[in-house]
Amino acid sequence: MSEKTASYKIMGVVNATPDSFSDGGQFSDAQAAVAHGLKLAEEGAEILDIGGESTRPGADLVSVQDEIARTVPVIEGLAREGAKAAISIDTRKPDVARAAMEAGAAIWNDVTALSFAPNSLDCAASLSCDIVLMHAQGDPKTMQDDPHYDDVVEEVYAYLAGRIEACVKAGVSEDRLIVDPGIGFGKTLEHNLLLLRDLGRFCALGRPVLLGASRKRFIAALDRKSPADQRLGGSLAAVLAGFRQSASIFRVHDVAATRQALTVANAIENPHFSR
Repeated sequence: MSEKTASYKIMGVVNATPDSFSDGGQFSDAQAAVAHGLKLAEEGAEILDIGGESTRPGADLVSVQDEIARTVPVIEGLAREGAKAAISIDTRKPDVARAAMEAGAAIWNDVTALSFAPNSLDCAASLSCDIVLMHAQGDPKTMQDDPHYDDVVEEVYAYLAGRIEACVKAGVSEDRLIVDPGIGFGKTLEHNLLLLRDLGRFCALGRPVLLGASRKRFIAALDRKSPADQRLGGSLAAVLAGFRQSASIFRVHDVAATRQALTVANAIENPHFSR
């Protein structure tokens, strides 16, 4: 394979929710979430992704007011403590995104690729932030009921290409966009594996590719139905698969282990590596 260089970033997950699939709501208190975010930044996260609404399969919608109340104090706390990482807001809602930017966030990570609200595109055009466009088939409440594709890779690719076009037409600069194929969002185990095997296809969109496979259910489906906090090995395997296919951002819960795995993989695959 071609020589790799360390051109990736690690995005650490900070779930300020009481019902997260991965951490059971242990960071729903703002002070605990800030402390966790600072820890992830010290471990090597260049981005901290703050979420106030669970988008796990079966999750209910959270009001704008509740989501802002959960996330903005965390963003403000991280800024106040001088977190050495860019702040991302994980939300579908334009009003939440705007409040987050005013509090110090710099990235809008939208699991609906700016399609949730009628004013999402206009809001994005008015904000000077980077934007993650993620693919999802269906709403979190029902997305895993019966996901279907004729060709999952090409259909997800076409969707993301269309969302890039829609963003540019609405006035969002293309160089602010990041794409995410949405592992686990309206996909079966087979769909997820096909996307991971052909992740490099999405580099043809000309935008950085974000991979978010950390602790997701497909890992448990492949190995002993392991609970979320026991899926580190599978999470790292997915990260390394993405690294080999030139993914640029890795959204993970286990930052230190991910940093180490990527550091070693980069050293092995770069013949000119020098410590």
